[in-house]
Amino acid sequence: MRILGIDPGLASTGVGVIERRDETWHLLAVRDVRTAPREPFPRRLQRIHDLVADCIGEFAPDAVAIESIFTAKNVRSAILMAHGRGVAVLAASSANIPVFEYTPAEIKSAIVGKGRASKSQVMHMIRVLLSLRAPVANDHQADALACALAHAFRTRLGEQLNPGDAATSETLSEAKLLLAQVRRGRRRR
Repeated sequence: MRILGIDPGLASTGVGVIERRDETWHLLAVRDVRTAPREPFPRRLQRIHDLVADCIGEFAPDAVAIESIFTAKNVRSAILMAHGRGVAVLAASSANIPVFEYTPAEIKSAIVGKGRASKSQVMHMIRVLLSLRAPVANDHQADALACALAHAFRTRLGEQLNPGDAATSETLSEAKLLLAQVRRGRRRR
């Protein structure tokens, strides 16, 4: 199973592709695109769409996990983020790939075990869970991988659910068990 995680935004969008092999998740790719405010707005959206569409074309994921829009103090920022998120969802929908949404707190809870985890805690756990030798390049790439891993954990560690299905307590227990094993150093490398 392959999952494409997306951390949407207009200024920067991160994507990460993970694959389950031999009972563990492996990193296939991680990328991002940064757009400048001076670029024409439609061009910025096109670049985000192209990044997601290219990853879908190259890796053929079974599912897309994307961070949902959170409440923002700045309404303009939220609207701009929604545009970037919209073209990312469009790219997945155009390829007939199911899209699953997760709040930032759900993602952090699935990866670190608490919904208010710091960026550094999330980045550390991504490195551990994917057995990476070095940290990913930036927060947007890390958040995209965290979103993909959250979907993996929320779907019984890889069994496909339908879009919109809620996670069961059994699913969350499996994710917590894996986190506990990682914390105790019992995870296979």
